[in-house]
Formats: sequence, structure tokens, C-alpha cells
Amino acid sequence: MFERYIETAIDIMAPPERVWAILTDFAAYPSWNPYIVSAYGKPAPGAWLEVHIQRRGRRTMMFRPTVLVADVNRELRWRGRLLIPGMFNGEHFFRIEDRSGTVHFVHGQAFSGLLVGLIRGPLSATRAGFEAMNTALKERAERSGA
Repeated sequence: MFERYIETAIDIMAPPERVWAILTDFAAYPSWNPYIVSAYGKPAPGAWLEVHIQRRGRRTMMFRPTVLVADVNRELRWRGRLLIPGMFNGEHFFRIEDRSGTVHFVHGQAFSGLLVGLIRGPLSATRAGFEAMNTALKERAERSGA
């Protein structure tokens, strides 16, 4: 079994409650999120989501992950897969770390499965997508508090 891991982070001058509210307002994603361009479902453990991502220079991809963790104001985590279990799995996570009224936002994904060893280039595009989303989330959270 092969594994790869991506983790990005950004500091946001906003309270955890505001960051969580923006992160879990899936209906608003098309208006601000350059990476997860749309998402449907409820951020609740066991719920199924429909997530559409847009990596630069590539067509939109759709996934149907299951929410693993929805710890209000702290963490949202889901797991999806391509094809069959064990071929290409992804566990996507968002952690909101409270730093006395500001947030250290950690956004990443752990990839596992037989096909992970064959994939190199798309992971750099994925990292760029995470970073673009982080920046857009920061701008939205800091702007909405002014």
C-alpha cells in the first residue's frame, strides 16, 4: 500500500466560530472557494457529501466522500475513494486551531492505495489548490469581521 500526504496551513485573524461557519456553509462555496467549487450535504459524521474540486488547468472532478469528523469550531474530516476501496483513497481534513481569538488553519489530505504510487504531478496541483482555498478563506473570514 502506498501513501502520500499533503498539509498546508495559514493564520487567520478571526475567531474559530467565524472560520467554522464559512467552512461549513457549503452553499456559499461557489462565491469564494477557488478549489472546492461546490459542495452539497451536511457536515455531520456519517453523512455523504458531494464535492466538486477544480485544480488549475484541469477539469472539475466530483467525489462523494463520507464525513468522518465534524467537531464544531475544531475539525472537519471526510474520506472518499476512486474506483474501489484500496485503489485510491483520500482522507481530507480541515483543522481550526484556536490561538486566543485567531486561528491557525490546517488543511490537508492523506492519500493511500495501490494507485497512489503512480501519481506525482497532480499532487502538486492539489497542494496549490489547498493553498488557494486557504488564502480565499482567510480573506473572507477577515473581511466579514470588519
